[in-house]
Amino acid sequence: MKKGTFLLVLTLFISNLIFSQDYKFETLIDLDATDVVTQGNTGTCWSFSTSSFLESEIIRLTGKRIDLSEMYNVRHTYPKKAWIYLMRQGKAQFSQGGLAHDVINSIQNHGLVPASAFKGYVDEKTKRYNHSELVKVLKGVLDVYIDNPGRELSSKWKTVISNILDVYIGENVNSFNYEGIQYTPKSFLKMTKIEPKDYVSLTSFTHQPYYTNFILNIPDNFSNGSFYNVKLDELVNTVNNALKKGYTVELDCDVSEKSFSSKYGLAIIPENTKKSDYALRNLSKEQNITTELRQQEFENYNTTDDHLMHITGLLKDQNGTTYYKVKNSWGKAPKRTTNDGYIYMSEAFFKLKTISIMVHKGAIPKKIKSKLELN
Repeated sequence: MKKGTFLLVLTLFISNLIFSQDYKFETLIDLDATDVVTQGNTGTCWSFSTSSFLESEIIRLTGKRIDLSEMYNVRHTYPKKAWIYLMRQGKAQFSQGGLAHDVINSIQNHGLVPASAFKGYVDEKTKRYNHSELVKVLKGVLDVYIDNPGRELSSKWKTVISNILDVYIGENVNSFNYEGIQYTPKSFLKMTKIEPKDYVSLTSFTHQPYYTNFILNIPDNFSNGSFYNVKLDELVNTVNNALKKGYTVELDCDVSEKSFSSKYGLAIIPENTKKSDYALRNLSKEQNITTELRQQEFENYNTTDDHLMHITGLLKDQNGTTYYKVKNSWGKAPKRTTNDGYIYMSEAFFKLKTISIMVHKGAIPKKIKSKLELN
């Protein structure tokens, strides 16, 4: 190696040693949340994250720590998915996915239950939830009906679907005992002080007018849920305002980026995307996220509704960069995750990769709420 080349390599090596820094975080806000759990081999993050969000809401409203049943919501959402799939004659997505408002719809119609009253079935070998077979069986039955010219299953399909759900998830519960008191799902919901009408979904895209309410066309929005459209800085301000006022936030975002890592417990948008692995281990400069870039990434499918999680706090690193403390539902095995199953998500990542949020109406800043004409 030539002397000049050697000196250049040595200089770069020393420079990296001097300027590379591990992430150091300071907690600014840390709101109450229940323990991190795993959704297992299922696509039901929408129920796990929203149930966690509601658990924090119950703590805020009542002071009670209640472990809610995620599978109860799933059990009551599949029949609605089946109906929509049938009525659209199979020209719709039928999958395990869903969104936060599907849980709100479920509790509005069917109430809430604690996990002790409805755990749902787990795989006997792994002791984890596994719905990979369930969705295939359900879709197979529905496709038989759709493809049958005589519609001979017209009087039976609902019963068949219900029976399948009983086998794979569990039989419905109509009453149960909790802490010595007998409840129905509806009376239990009333006890928690959760009011479904108080929760709204917000997003930020330019293909719809701001401050309007519209149906967001993403694959998992099978139930045609509507979203309030606000400017990107207002979406960020809403999250920050919520956390400062003691409200946690439900989050739907893209997690397909290499710079989203449960291993490192970090989600960032490095300025040099080719050095994502380095940036996850060393404090790095991030991209400047604009409204135009956000819209572009959504329209070219680089930002999709991959995963729902639960924002419970706010942090900053040694450079003063803001991060959200995000509760994940992939468990907290120490060999595979850091931050105890939480993800520290930079504001840049949030701005670029968020599809939507759900919050209590009381968490929305007054000026934004006025623009949306929310009471």
